[in-house]
Amino acid sequence: MSHFLLQCITLDGIDIPHEDQVMQLCEAGAKWIQLRMKNSSKTEVKQVAQSVKPFCDDHGAILLINDYLDIALQTGVGGVHLGRMDMDWKEARKVAGPDLIIGGTVNSLRDARFALASDCLDYVGVGPFRFTSTKERLAPVLEKRQLEEIVEFLGDLPKVVIGGVQPDDL
Repeated sequence: MSHFLLQCITLDGIDIPHEDQVMQLCEAGAKWIQLRMKNSSKTEVKQVAQSVKPFCDDHGAILLINDYLDIALQTGVGGVHLGRMDMDWKEARKVAGPDLIIGGTVNSLRDARFALASDCLDYVGVGPFRFTSTKERLAPVLEKRQLEEIVEFLGDLPKVVIGGVQPDDL
């Protein structure tokens, strides 16, 4: 997992269903995909996860579920991404065991300290990099120096930049 530099995240509010987004990402060679369905019920998220997991497996892609540890465990996907308000990270690790990938969101140096102290995350998403309309209650956009400070503080913990990242940023 730590060698994957790009985490692809599905989008709400576009004309491509989440299932198709995941399949297109797999076909394009993506190896680390987060199923992020903020405007869907848990039942819908679970159905989509069950539907696309075999496709991800066939393409060697790790599928992560955004927000829902229970769905990640029920569907046998590779991991879960949890924001600070979704579930306590240490509790998630206790429930999930050592093999499920658990990622967390870091919006500040304070969050970064908490992430390292928790000693249970496999990676963190650091941001937001810029404004994005895909997130309600968006944390303040990080200035370049803040982002650099957080990334340096996190040391060897794998990290991805999140929030408003565009293809030209890669």
